[in-house]
Amino acid sequence: MSIAEPTGPDVDVKGPKSLAERFMDRLASLCLLVAGVLLVCLIVIFGWLVFGRYILNDTPTWVEQVSLVLVVYITFLGAAVGVRQKTHLSIDFMRDALSPGPRMALTLLSDIMMIAFGGFMLWQGWGLVASNFERAIPMIGVSESWRAAPLVISGVMIILFAGADMLFRIRHGEKHKA
Repeated sequence: MSIAEPTGPDVDVKGPKSLAERFMDRLASLCLLVAGVLLVCLIVIFGWLVFGRYILNDTPTWVEQVSLVLVVYITFLGAAVGVRQKTHLSIDFMRDALSPGPRMALTLLSDIMMIAFGGFMLWQGWGLVASNFERAIPMIGVSESWRAAPLVISGVMIILFAGADMLFRIRHGEKHKA
């Protein structure tokens, strides 16, 4: 790179990132931050469980249910970020062996499938959220909808991240590797 070229976290090897790309990166970072904070909370409440059980001889019964809810949020937020950072499971050696035209077609098909998957998560997740407002999670007394909400959140994030990648690929072609 020469001195005149921009550098930093908002610059890709292909040049400066667009406002939309920076927004998607920050949204992914926010998802990771929330998942990280929830992971710390999970560790703290398990510490409380051990302390309560072995020191106070009074096991906190709510820990299991809160842990299950936190694990769902951590998992689904992490899965959405995996789509943005391209760390999700993919087998691309066959696609990469193809010429540029078929490679781009398969990459766009993959993006469309990810968007469809995110849409399915959103749709089915919303159905679970809507149908479980009245049911309470045992031991913690909050709506069972809180357990299904990460499906909706992750579905929206996957649609946004895969859609942004697809639009970027369409505009910039082969430069943006899947």
